[in-house]
Amino acid sequence: MKKLSFLLATVFGVGYARKAPGTMGSLVTLPLVWALSVCGGWPLVLVTAFAVYVVGVFSTREVLKYTPHDPSFVVIDEVVGQLLAFVLVSGIYPLNVCWLAGGFAAFRFFDILKPWPVSYFDRKWQNATGVMMDDVMAGLYAAGVLKAVCLFL
Repeated sequence: MKKLSFLLATVFGVGYARKAPGTMGSLVTLPLVWALSVCGGWPLVLVTAFAVYVVGVFSTREVLKYTPHDPSFVVIDEVVGQLLAFVLVSGIYPLNVCWLAGGFAAFRFFDILKPWPVSYFDRKWQNATGVMMDDVMAGLYAAGVLKAVCLFL
C-alpha cells in the first residue's frame, strides 16, 4: 500500500522533479484537461476531478505517515486544482493553447499566492484533506478568473 500511495501521490513520479514539482504536476494535467474537454466537456472534467480528489486524499493520507505535512513531491493535489480551473469553461469554449496557458497561469498564481481560504486549508488543516483542499480552492479561484475572461470576450 505504501508504494502504491507514493506512486499515486507523486502522479507516477512527476512529483520527484528536481525543480518546481508543483508546476510540473500542473503541466502534466493539461493534456488530460484538453482530452476530457473534447470527449465530454465540463461534466467529465468535474467527475475526473472528484475521482482524483478521492484517490488523492487516500494516497496522501498514507504518504503523510512517513513524511512531514504537505511534502513538495505530493502533486496529486495540483492535478485536482488544475482540473477544477477548467470546469466552468471546458466544453463550452474550445480549449486551445491560450485557454490552457491562461488556466495554468491562473491556477499557479492562486496556488502560490494562497489567498484566503486557500491559506486557511494550507495552514489549519494539517492532514490529507487540507493538502488537497488548498489546491481545490486555488482551482476554483482560477475557474472564476477563466469564466470572467469568457464573459468579457
